[in-house]
Amino acid sequence: MKARPNRSYTCYEDCVQGARLLQSTVESLRRRLTEARLSKVSRDVRRQGLTYLSPDKLLNLERCLATLRREKITGDCLEAGIALGGSAIVICSLMGPRRRWAGYDVFGMIPPPGEADGEDSHARYQTILSGQSKGLGGGEYYGYQDDLYGTLLSTFKAFGQAVDGQRVSLHRGLFEDTLRFSDEQRIAFAHIDCDWHDPVKLCLERIHPVLQNGGFIVADDYHDYDGCRRAVHDFLSDKRDMRIVNARGNLVMRRTAA
Repeated sequence: MKARPNRSYTCYEDCVQGARLLQSTVESLRRRLTEARLSKVSRDVRRQGLTYLSPDKLLNLERCLATLRREKITGDCLEAGIALGGSAIVICSLMGPRRRWAGYDVFGMIPPPGEADGEDSHARYQTILSGQSKGLGGGEYYGYQDDLYGTLLSTFKAFGQAVDGQRVSLHRGLFEDTLRFSDEQRIAFAHIDCDWHDPVKLCLERIHPVLQNGGFIVADDYHDYDGCRRAVHDFLSDKRDMRIVNARGNLVMRRTAA
């Protein structure tokens, strides 16, 4: 005798599939709405394949910069980890004419993760090291390019943000050698996009003393890598003047009066 199908189980499976389809549709619609809210420059760098940042992440950067303008908070901007330069171009385009932007990177193969990083970071690095990492749209991974620095200079110029060493500057080398500030410097916005625990920790420790009240630090890889998350948690554990203001996409922190 042929077994009868379990109608209750079939109904349950149909409900699960229906819920997944609905969730996927809602997420797709939300993503499109977020993209529609982005500035033209953000849409352009995404269209040209110059950023790994999602619409949510880019929108967070834009909102931080808009808040700084609206509240008239002074200070410069920086980015640690440039990749293809997309988010840097967005920041330079939207930060206003009176701010300076500085970018820090090795402009080549990313340094390895350390002992404080999780398996996710080490697995990702092995993929990169093996030459098997794919770039955006299936193209060449930026870390394999022979002259990434030269490419970035051309890209910045094409977007009207020429690297002149004054308003827009690039600093090549490891963060421990290049990311240094004088007592007079003030940072209003910092985008930390360097993946692993140790560089994220170093950036947070060096930026915080010169971060303006009302200034923002954005940790790009907070939801992506365990090491970055741990570095952020350790940083926030003893910083009463820092609070989380947004955790969708990346993690946005703001300095307030202690």
